[in-house]
Amino acid sequence: MSAPVIGLSAYAEPAQWAVWQARAALLPANYIEQVTEAGGVPVLLPPVPGVASALSRLDGLILTGGGDVDPAGYGAEQDPRTSRVQPERDQAELELLAAALADGVPVLGICRGMQLLNVARGGTLHQHLPEEGGHRPAPGTFGSHPVRLDPGSRLASILGPGRGTDLTLDVPTAHHQGIARLGGGLVPVAWAQDGLVEAVELAPGPGRRSFALGVQWHPEASQDRRLVSALVTAAADGRAPGSPLIVTA
Repeated sequence: MSAPVIGLSAYAEPAQWAVWQARAALLPANYIEQVTEAGGVPVLLPPVPGVASALSRLDGLILTGGGDVDPAGYGAEQDPRTSRVQPERDQAELELLAAALADGVPVLGICRGMQLLNVARGGTLHQHLPEEGGHRPAPGTFGSHPVRLDPGSRLASILGPGRGTDLTLDVPTAHHQGIARLGGGLVPVAWAQDGLVEAVELAPGPGRRSFALGVQWHPEASQDRRLVSALVTAAADGRAPGSPLIVTA
């Protein structure tokens, strides 16, 4: 069987390479490297209309980090400190997410990707977190802070020694927004020391298979490959004939 194909939502940003400067569809290479190391084939998905039609050819989806989600998407006025809003990217990724959830394609949302998952389920965001809490390191760097995982969650089964064990771990972080009101059907499964929700899972539902998981931190910036590997494994399992349904817990 061929390797599972994993779609990664890409940025559309001004970029420079060699003597050229132009707007480009791009993504930090560590996302791509982790998918490749886990045995997947990474495919970049630019934020363009109709990109969700590619979903039928994908086995898994990673919604990546980036600029802030447009607060108009959750009925809020834009805080002056909200930045790098790209409504076209929001729309493309919301369509990808809707198609993935409808088709049972495994989804991992990273930082902005988790926030978008929450907005897609009717939730809201804190547009500007305080300096305290370790969420906002110096620009262009990742910080680190501890998160506490729900020991009975799927996330803990991926990152911890097993169910029934209290689990705290340090994660690489760089964000200034976070979940305010939780979206429908989402279950919080990790928290920062200040109580901010750091990970969510989509609750089980009729006919819902595979996992939809979001984390506020940046696993692609870590040497810990387990989250991306779990996504690639779930994508491969979903392609196997007769494979069992996997439901988020």
